[in-house]
Amino acid sequence: MPYLIAAILLMAFVLNVVIGVVSKAPPVNVVGEMLILFGAAIAFSIGILRSEAKRISEDEKASK
Repeated sequence: MPYLIAAILLMAFVLNVVIGVVSKAPPVNVVGEMLILFGAAIAFSIGILRSEAKRISEDEKASK
């Protein structure tokens, strides 16, 4: 789920950039872009941490 959220936010950022290039006026301002990228980075980090915790848990179960 965190990876999906990160992908959606990243697509929103790319779409904003494309719209900005085509129409010369992006719908989201600079602060909004920063918040979108920050949200994507946080969601991706959460996904990585969850995946790592799951892998460690599985390794511990396998070693018993």
